[in-house]
Amino acid sequence: MDKLIVSAAPHVHSSDSVRRNMLNVIIALIPAFVVSVAAFGWGALIVSTVSIVSCVLFEWLIAKFILKQQPTLGDCSAIVTGLLLAFNLPSNLPVWMVIIGALVAIGVGKMTFGGLGQNPFNPALIGRVFLLISFPVQMTTWPRPLGFASAMPFVDAETGATPLAIMKNALKAGDASLLNDLPNLWHLAVGYLGGSFGEISAIALLIGGIYLLCTKTITWHIPVSILCTVAAFSAILWLFIPGAAAPQYHLLTGGLILGAIYMATDYVSSPMTPLGQIIYGIGIGIIVVVIRTWGAYPEGMSFAILIMNACTPLLNMYIRPKRFGEKKK
Repeated sequence: MDKLIVSAAPHVHSSDSVRRNMLNVIIALIPAFVVSVAAFGWGALIVSTVSIVSCVLFEWLIAKFILKQQPTLGDCSAIVTGLLLAFNLPSNLPVWMVIIGALVAIGVGKMTFGGLGQNPFNPALIGRVFLLISFPVQMTTWPRPLGFASAMPFVDAETGATPLAIMKNALKAGDASLLNDLPNLWHLAVGYLGGSFGEISAIALLIGGIYLLCTKTITWHIPVSILCTVAAFSAILWLFIPGAAAPQYHLLTGGLILGAIYMATDYVSSPMTPLGQIIYGIGIGIIVVVIRTWGAYPEGMSFAILIMNACTPLLNMYIRPKRFGEKKK
């Protein structure tokens, strides 16, 4: 009997590529980007442009002159990092801070570990958290959106409290009446809320998420597990803690949808198996609600994703798919 000769992996080929997946993420972010520019004006354009250009430039410089590697800008991953970093920043952040954030995101979060495919943490969130810790005042001075009824795009917005800040104050005071200052659910869904300019419209972010699912750029496991966990956990707290906000407000405010769809699903820093991804998503959802309820910051999505990024190697180690032909025990 002839012996079977098995070639080295990979055994299955497809038309997917890093560049194609990155371009799909960019396309998916276009609706939210358009809404953000309409709401925050020139600030959103300036921050996003500076962030993208800085990330691309730093990756090219580090690869060419420090790592002595051929720059791989053609995969568009630096563009995605710059865009996602910008989505996590206030639209009124000084340009020099945006540049520092881009340097940390690319230089520390990505290239230090060897570049694309080797970074254990989401680079954009590394840059964002560094800026939040280093410049807390500037990073938490949120512009108030102009509102579509004003018909005045491209005008600098005034600063104002975010819905998460209102929710945090109501929780600290134990006074549910303070939640009356929250925008209604329709405004939260279409884009009338303060915060990072990428958090502006839940509907726009969800449209992009549907596109990513339809193109099979991501799977449902991580986003659905995060959103369901946040909804369930916050509903329990809403029933028993005075001043706690209803679950629908947790779902529509802050960076929850942005993080669940576009950042927690990062291929490199998230688990490989469906079960691992579900556990990963549940962990993120629990940490988000814990930080929002008892933490010092009103938002915890960035910290939650980075914490679970650190757990990804363990999930990959202990939750593995069965080998082909392996019998069930």
